[in-house]
Amino acid sequence: MGFKRLLASMGAGGASVETELTELNVVPGGVVQGEVRIQGGAVEQQIQGLSVGLQARVEVESGDHETKQDIEFTKVRLGGAFQVQAGAVHVVPFGLDIPWETPITMFAGQHLRGMDIGVTTELDIARALDSGDLDAVDVHPLPAQQAILDAFGQLGFGFRSADMERGHIRGTRQRLPFYQEIEFFPPQQYRGLNQVELTFVADDREMDVVLEMDKKPGLFSEGSDSYRAFKVGLHDYQGTDWAAYLNQWLSQVGGRRNWL
Repeated sequence: MGFKRLLASMGAGGASVETELTELNVVPGGVVQGEVRIQGGAVEQQIQGLSVGLQARVEVESGDHETKQDIEFTKVRLGGAFQVQAGAVHVVPFGLDIPWETPITMFAGQHLRGMDIGVTTELDIARALDSGDLDAVDVHPLPAQQAILDAFGQLGFGFRSADMERGHIRGTRQRLPFYQEIEFFPPQQYRGLNQVELTFVADDREMDVVLEMDKKPGLFSEGSDSYRAFKVGLHDYQGTDWAAYLNQWLSQVGGRRNWL
């Protein structure tokens, strides 16, 4: 018995953890529900802590290179210490709040490639730590975000790609250590643009919408980036024609090539 306890403390024959999500589809500001199932090992063990969190895989720029980094951006401890009997199953239900700034991973009914966000589970046992696999969640746009995305579609923009980058956008309400960029390629009427990058930074009342417009070079000028930002209320966005609103900005910057 003493030898089994030693193995368990080293992670061999000890308790294991598995997380099951009740609903995979969530929105920023929502709640992901699930339960953690702890399977007792060969001996009784003292569990010192159990927590769940949200993790994102983001791009980190370092000089001329980009690397990927897993960032846990929210974490909740589920209760205090408890005992798990040998071979027994201990079930802990949970509800995990989704931060309002959480990037979307779903667009037009499809999962955005490279948008990896999921629930992490950590079981803290004396002298051992068991981290479960990442349980992916599908983060859908808020209605106000969907209205902006639909406006880009109405103007003829096509989705190109999306990524999450470590850093901070100045002048926004951003609190997370990273942000999302959704890239579109423009239709012919915006022939002065290479692409447009869209970022949402939301809280419980409104969101900052940030546009980075990559302008094509002219005959005697280099290409350049132009930035625009505006606020959209999460509950009163319906009164604006967002396609017309965006067109004003986009036409001004990319309606024609700047040849001079």
